[in-house]
Amino acid sequence: MLAERGVSVDHTTLYRWVQRYAPEMEKRLRGYWRNNPSELSQWPIDETYVKVNDRWAYLYRAVDSRGRTLNFYLSSRRNRKAAYRFLGKILNNVKRWQIPRFINTDKAPTYRRALTVLKREGRGPPDVEHRQIKYRNNVIECDHGELKRIIGATLGFKSMKTAYATIKGIEVMRALRKGQAESFYFGHPPSEMRLVNRVFEM
Repeated sequence: MLAERGVSVDHTTLYRWVQRYAPEMEKRLRGYWRNNPSELSQWPIDETYVKVNDRWAYLYRAVDSRGRTLNFYLSSRRNRKAAYRFLGKILNNVKRWQIPRFINTDKAPTYRRALTVLKREGRGPPDVEHRQIKYRNNVIECDHGELKRIIGATLGFKSMKTAYATIKGIEVMRALRKGQAESFYFGHPPSEMRLVNRVFEM
């Protein structure tokens, strides 16, 4: 886009912009894209692989039954502690009426153990049902594919910090493109660009 306008910018400059502004954009916009009136009767939850400095890291993600992004968490490990942190992060950032009836995961035992601990601590809703049925996660599997196509176009990640900063920007922009903040769009024509401009007004 910049080249089309005759502006020459080195890719390192773009990298620095992403590292500086992507986390800030996620921070300022999270109240808009997380509080959508979408269908929340079930949460498909799964993790996908992301290569960081030639090693695999694990991107935990949750969507609703319509494929709208709920939350995400990047971890260097795939274990009960990581699942516990991710589920706790989701539950800490939703209102009581947003708690689903079902949480759908694959058959990894880490999710069941993590959810059991959260319920024991009083942080997890006691009546939510955990279903480990693979086909019920087709929604999030498809969403993983769309996300990985965007990540694949990058030059790669050298550290967990830079990877997470970049993924925050990608996830929040994808959430806006999914229409998760439409109720906050104002102006003519209403768009996610107007919302971003408004929250960054000084």
